[in-house]
Amino acid sequence: MNLPASQRVDSPAPRRSSLVAVLPTIGQLACAHGFFGNLYEAIVRVPHRLSADYDAIDGDQRLPSLFSQGSPVRYYVPGVPISVGATFAALLTRRRDRHDRRWLGAAAAALAVSSALTGYLIRNVNIKLFVVGHPITGSERDRLLRTWYRLNTIRVVSLGAAWAAIEKVRVANAAEEE
Repeated sequence: MNLPASQRVDSPAPRRSSLVAVLPTIGQLACAHGFFGNLYEAIVRVPHRLSADYDAIDGDQRLPSLFSQGSPVRYYVPGVPISVGATFAALLTRRRDRHDRRWLGAAAAALAVSSALTGYLIRNVNIKLFVVGHPITGSERDRLLRTWYRLNTIRVVSLGAAWAAIEKVRVANAAEEE
């Protein structure tokens, strides 16, 4: 019996469609990782703690590098390419579905904002606050901390928006499957 390729059990189409179906979930999990990680950092004041070890007289006790044990960069940055990659892949594979395209596009835009803020914070704030060899004055530390908290708030909101947009896609697709 000749079945269409999409209905054959040995066809790669079912595997490909299941991968396409799981992409938003992967993106959403990575968004949640970044959202809760950055929210936690703000609540427990990680930047204050990591930058408090600077003392020009007694010696700089901050992190040796951005990827040292205890550095937030080490724990949260790996989630960025996963969330962005999975969301953009879902957007590309579902570009024909108007509803999915709209919400995945919104999620991708929110992730682009979050990723840009992460890059800016790492390069222009975290290195100065957390890493040995970057002397800072008390007023500069305060300014950098204010910058970190302000931009981190936008980052957390954009990650939450990306998560919510992906959830719209997942809920709509679950309703269609029922």
